Amino acid sequence: MKKLELHWKILIGMFLGVVLGLIASAAGFRGFVIDWIKPFGTIFINLLKLIAIPLIIASLIKGVSDLKDISKLSKMGGRTVIIYLITTVCAVLLGLLLVNVISPGSSITEETRQELLDGYSGDASSKIEIAAAQKGKGPLQPLVDLVPGNIFNAMTDNTNMLQVIFFVIFFGIGLILIEPAKAKPVKDFVDALNEVVLKMIDVIMLGAPYGVFALLAALVVESPSWDLFQALLWYAITVLIGLGTLIVIFYPTLAKIFAGFSYKRFFSGIAPAQLVAFSTSSSAATLPVTMERVHEHMGVSEEVSSFVLPIGATVNMDGTSLYQGVAAVFIAQAFGIDLSLSAQLSIVVTATLASIGSAAVPSAGMIMLVIVLGAIGVPEAGLALIFAVDRPLDMVRTVTNVTGDATVSLMVAKSLGELGEPHVRNVDDFYKKEQE
Repeated sequence: MKKLELHWKILIGMFLGVVLGLIASAAGFRGFVIDWIKPFGTIFINLLKLIAIPLIIASLIKGVSDLKDISKLSKMGGRTVIIYLITTVCAVLLGLLLVNVISPGSSITEETRQELLDGYSGDASSKIEIAAAQKGKGPLQPLVDLVPGNIFNAMTDNTNMLQVIFFVIFFGIGLILIEPAKAKPVKDFVDALNEVVLKMIDVIMLGAPYGVFALLAALVVESPSWDLFQALLWYAITVLIGLGTLIVIFYPTLAKIFAGFSYKRFFSGIAPAQLVAFSTSSSAATLPVTMERVHEHMGVSEEVSSFVLPIGATVNMDGTSLYQGVAAVFIAQAFGIDLSLSAQLSIVVTATLASIGSAAVPSAGMIMLVIVLGAIGVPEAGLALIFAVDRPLDMVRTVTNVTGDATVSLMVAKSLGELGEPHVRNVDDFYKKEQE
């Protein structure tokens, strides 16, 4: 008998959690759920917070130090990184624009909001105070706060995650600048550490069905108002509008302007990779398919595709960045936290940098969201609000990420004169050849 896949287990856990919450609310067992079920959800959230700093250290050092190839391919490397950063910033800005216009969290009533604040009382109130204090500081204070006085101090608190990211990028640049022979032991250690951290994430995600079961059950009994679920629906719609805009409008337009690809040619070339991305929710798992489609069917040279796409699977997470921006503001709206302009600009910076260290595996965006929330003073426990719809959104996010990688490879190849005719003109002929 085939084992049930993790995402189905999570969906079942969510459903059972809602059912238990509704039954407990109706039968008067609210205290039982809060005392005996909710703690398991809190443990799951704590595990995500626990792994956030090790993940950002290992993944980001690896991602930055791997860019040493720029010394050999300076033109290609420079253009690749710059375009990736620009598309990521555009994605976050689009997400912030949509979430501020649609304002999905504003439909939550004051009564429900107060219940949410009571449910996460200590965490939420302290974060609101921090956010209020932040507004009274000078315009350059975020720049001052970016540089840590003590990196070990910064690593003891998730709210200082931006300082950790600053140090890690600085460390990665240092690795690039020293002799490769001296950097090798450190890189080997970081590579091994990255593998260990990713394996820890795999283990944590095995407990996701039970964690979301506990979180959803507690969420229902603590805030049984339907306006919360209505707000969650609007949140999902906001994210999907943003991701759809990137996939259907933004990337094809870039491909048309900078690579001369028609809308039809673009999607016929990348569609199979998008389908694999949708089903696996992993940019890394989709990478072989993406490279085959971009090289064989879209005419990008092997030199460009083999350099740009693997880097993209690590540092280019446009869909994840957009989602983090929307989710952070939505959770803040749900808790009644008014984010200032500087706080929202901080989301742009944090989400962009966090995407560089985001592992190309399912649900990594949820873990990286902890970093964004901590940086702007929003309760990380608010993740419970969006877990219910995270899996389907994760599938669409991955499609966005993969489509963005392919688009940037086209742009880089065109700028370097490395974009030619596809090696396989007819898709049916290709699959016939594969079957022979």
